[in-house]
Amino acid sequence: MEPATLLPTHNPPHPGDARRTAPRSANQAVRAPRQRRAVRPRSTPAAPIPDEPLVVVVTGPAAARPGTVLGALLGAPLPVPGDRPGDAFVVVRHAERRAVAAYLPGRRAPQPYGSTAPGSGPARPPRRIEVSLPDPLLRHLALVEAPDTGTLDAAATRVLLDVAGRGALLFVTAAGHHPDGPEVALLAGAARAGVPVVFAGTPAGDPAADAGAGLDAQRAAVTAAVPALAGAPWFAVRGGTDPAELRRALVERAGVADLRRAADPSPVPATGGAVRVAADALEPDWAAWLDRLVRSAAHLARQRLAVELAGLHLRCLRDIVAGAGPAGLPDRLDRELHALSLQAVATAGTDLTRIVDETARHVFGRADRESRDRLVDAVRHGLSDDPAVAGLERVLLVTTTAGVASVTGPAAVAALSAYPVPPGRALLPPFGMALSAGCYGHWRNPANADRARARAWLQRAVRAAELELLAETSRRYGAAGRALSLVITEAVDHGILLA
Repeated sequence: MEPATLLPTHNPPHPGDARRTAPRSANQAVRAPRQRRAVRPRSTPAAPIPDEPLVVVVTGPAAARPGTVLGALLGAPLPVPGDRPGDAFVVVRHAERRAVAAYLPGRRAPQPYGSTAPGSGPARPPRRIEVSLPDPLLRHLALVEAPDTGTLDAAATRVLLDVAGRGALLFVTAAGHHPDGPEVALLAGAARAGVPVVFAGTPAGDPAADAGAGLDAQRAAVTAAVPALAGAPWFAVRGGTDPAELRRALVERAGVADLRRAADPSPVPATGGAVRVAADALEPDWAAWLDRLVRSAAHLARQRLAVELAGLHLRCLRDIVAGAGPAGLPDRLDRELHALSLQAVATAGTDLTRIVDETARHVFGRADRESRDRLVDAVRHGLSDDPAVAGLERVLLVTTTAGVASVTGPAAVAALSAYPVPPGRALLPPFGMALSAGCYGHWRNPANADRARARAWLQRAVRAAELELLAETSRRYGAAGRALSLVITEAVDHGILLA
């Protein structure tokens, strides 16, 4: 596929701002005559990101009853009525009043969750159920019940590790249980990513039995499978007893995380001291250089996503033919799209951070934290000012007709997440993909159990998703490139970064 044009030759004029009419090409950004303007700040200092409680993700084989361990930590079972959808994450957070709400992709507002829960009828199941409780423990910890490890595949593992990467993983295992392939992949992935892992051993069979009897054998089995976790802490949890030692260890870990956050430099850009343009910044043509840098990054990102989509297609085909069949297609495809969305956002974040750093070194001769944060803040301000890139916070929904519809807005994007992500300092807002509710209703209908039709629909849906995802990738990289180019143009004009 030919790389899409990322830095267009013309931007639409913005009323009241003559500078919004860009030069005819990026190469002319330095050479075209312009009237110098008075220095004006392009942004205001960003507010600090509020501290989040430590996220502890609880999972394990169904036989180990990880939900029971989570309830024991809270002193009562979770108030989640009805059968929880298999892929949904239950997020338990602190609030003054008890409440339960479900977040469904495609819906801008949370839905009440009760005995007639989303997922029990034709509507699509939620990706996240939020439980609010006035429990003091939740002032320190946000507890997340993940799907049990019996449902893990590569996509589900990626989603689970994305959530656990914000805190720690509490792996609940039963006496006599040896970790299988998907569990080993999860634990090894957590170790590679530096996610702290805590183990809780429960008794096999009788919940009131002593969990400590088989703990040494359990630890040996896990250490043999994942040697990097040899030093992970283990706790015995017996049914009907208060896991005080485990609770205390998690609270202490939360305290350490708070101290580490407090020791980190503030993310708020400094306002004193000028970031000056390097004397030799104009010798190479920075505008053409930046254009090539953004185009190259976007092209490689699209190639990686195309390869991932091909693998996604094959895995879903295999599931139709030799797995759950058409009835299981919505769950499988939605899980795959969830994981792919996380990868796309992470790839763009890594690429654009690198581009900002290289641009800072190229134009300002420095890429320290202050100059980088100020440059990112100025680019984000420029993006919010540009009407041509409205709707970057977008949800792409695969429809029953194998097309793709979109829903825009922060609330719509928030409903995609397995865990609510607090506003950060990412250069671009997140986006994601999911299946519409109609897809679930269609393929769960016994009248639509034809495997050949399911394969044909999947092929069209994946192709439509590929076209939209690749176009969205070009759009996002291009928007960031234009905003960064405008910020650097003004900096070169005035000799300093206007932020």
